[in-house]
Amino acid sequence: MKQPQPRGPVSSLLLNILNGSAHSGADTRIPAGDLVPAVRDAIAATDDFAFDDDLQLTLFCLFELHYSGIDGTGSAWEWNPDLIAARGLLEQAYEAQLRSAATLPDLPSPTSADVAAGLFELTGADGGPSMSRYVAKQATEEQIGEFLIQKSIYTLKEADPHTWSIPRLTGRAKAAMVEIQADEYGGGAPDRMHSALFAQSMRGARLNDSYGYYLDAVPAITLASSNMMSMFGLNRRLRGAIVGHLAAYEMTSSLANRMYARGFRRLGYDDAVAAYFDEHVEADAVHEQIASRDMAGGLVESDPELLKDVFFGAAAAAVVDTWMTGYILDAWNAGTSSLRSSAAVPA
Repeated sequence: MKQPQPRGPVSSLLLNILNGSAHSGADTRIPAGDLVPAVRDAIAATDDFAFDDDLQLTLFCLFELHYSGIDGTGSAWEWNPDLIAARGLLEQAYEAQLRSAATLPDLPSPTSADVAAGLFELTGADGGPSMSRYVAKQATEEQIGEFLIQKSIYTLKEADPHTWSIPRLTGRAKAAMVEIQADEYGGGAPDRMHSALFAQSMRGARLNDSYGYYLDAVPAITLASSNMMSMFGLNRRLRGAIVGHLAAYEMTSSLANRMYARGFRRLGYDDAVAAYFDEHVEADAVHEQIASRDMAGGLVESDPELLKDVFFGAAAAAVVDTWMTGYILDAWNAGTSSLRSSAAVPA
């Protein structure tokens, strides 16, 4: 991923550190240990972690060291103890905000059927404004471009954050997760990977499909959505939350993607552009049963102590989606761009 532009003192400090040597020590231009107190002070000063551009970009970049990396930085930074410590502070603050914001229902008994029923009830609740209805009925061509740009931050690496959970699962839950992820990765066909289908949609809309190309254009809440998945996936203790998160995604995806496809065709885009959304209409109609009963239900049956975190992950997914959708639709309804720079969208 190309290096982003900093959004404040903490992300600026991190990027300057990463531009130095890949090891802490005398040959590093800025000691990596300087990041920890800077992060601690910034967390204390922020009034809304999810919408804090500086801290969300910092966390995103720290997570990105575990994915494809950042251009111009050494790969040894991935396990630098000072960067891991800074990431831990950021994760702690973000997780606390999510746990405070997510309202859990009365938890069901730890059986597969009851977990599935509880998740269907949770994900079926009206969570506020609907992005899919807006895209289907009234989004302009410029807004369609913004929609793709916002989604690209996660979707061009779709499935990767959830895949971190596979070694942390066993038995029925693991088999279900692998079955879902195999479809996400195209069943062995590179051009059918969901990330590849989304890249095809971006090219059809005359957008750049390079991963991270639009990172500088998207707001903090878009980074927060991606960061939530990485945080859940990269922490073994949150394996219940990442399973609940994926279950919520699979259980709410089919109808939404049908409406997205309708919106793209309304504006004259062809089947190649709509293929990503068409694929999810069919795939996720099957995945929702596997995700709720076998993956989430199977995990809870094997480890009942994870019941609460499974529902936390699903509820947190809904909360952040509501925040992100509200932010974007508020901008559009006000006649402005949802991006930090509207120049990112072609005329």
